[in-house]
Amino acid sequence: MEALALRLSGLDPYVGGAIRIVAFYDTLMRRRVDLPALARASAGLAECVTGIRLHGTGRVVRASPLGTEATGPAAGEEGAVSTAVPVTLDEEEIGVVWLERSGPPNPLDEVLLDRLALAVAAAVERYGPARTTMADPALVELAVGTGTDEAARARALRLLGFAAGAPLHVAAVRSAVPLDRVGALVCPSGLVKAAVLAGPGGGTGVLLATAVDRSAFPEGVRAGLADSAGPEPLDATWRRARTALRFASAREPVIVHAELGALALLAEVPPAAARANADVTALSRFAAGASPEDLETLDAYCATGSLRRAADLLHLHHSSVSRRLDHLSRTLALDLTTPTGLTRARLALTTWRLLEDTA
Repeated sequence: MEALALRLSGLDPYVGGAIRIVAFYDTLMRRRVDLPALARASAGLAECVTGIRLHGTGRVVRASPLGTEATGPAAGEEGAVSTAVPVTLDEEEIGVVWLERSGPPNPLDEVLLDRLALAVAAAVERYGPARTTMADPALVELAVGTGTDEAARARALRLLGFAAGAPLHVAAVRSAVPLDRVGALVCPSGLVKAAVLAGPGGGTGVLLATAVDRSAFPEGVRAGLADSAGPEPLDATWRRARTALRFASAREPVIVHAELGALALLAEVPPAAARANADVTALSRFAAGASPEDLETLDAYCATGSLRRAADLLHLHHSSVSRRLDHLSRTLALDLTTPTGLTRARLALTTWRLLEDTA
């Protein structure tokens, strides 16, 4: 290749320079270098600051001709970028590479960037994106969205860093805690990607992860969890996670869909039919004027099925809880001391919460 480049450079210096650049990047790709090494080598070859950005992760690598991390104006600032070329993988733009020359572009700059873009795409495909938590919402929505064809879904997951066909944990999250922190806490050693999605479940955070520690969700977070099951498309898993989130409460902030069992059927009841039910109507009227203590008492009693255990949960004397339950029984026209009355109260409370979630 070098001999050919020398012969051609005698006929056309541009062609000779282009072939040298091609050979340079062929060598880097054979050596399987990573993104920082590509940026450093390119900056040395171009003799100016060189940058790489991945859209899916937001990762930016900038190197100076000295092989150090570039300082000064960041890419995108006025006058910083002299030439830029998109990085594509499987016909999708996944990033961009650029040069930051202070003077006019070199005639070979586009050739250099074309080859750098190819090398970056190869490195992303080989190593996957950086393990940052926040991801491009459009890419995550493509992975979990309804109507996405499976080839596009597979490409999106690969660009997010997940191996094809690997089982995934999906979490639907409502959080007062930054989503990237939640992801880092519940999946500290595996790959996790997060985004807030619009559309169905709009304003709801999604976590895609290779593993999830349900006990690690911090205070201030409610989450619904679902696992991808066999050939089931990921959009179905995402729907199950969102359904589980609707069942989350202050007492049970993290719900696993598989553990809901038949309760999950309540989420399928049409809202109009649920509101028309006499028990749900009575509970709605009661909740409109009830104190937080009354609702806490009903919740604790429905959860435990025992006056004394409810009292322990509420840190109250059992006689105080008994008085509250008598008041609740009269108001709701339910005998909470019988199995049937307790079951009706549980179903009414859960259904009312689901209606409140969709309001």
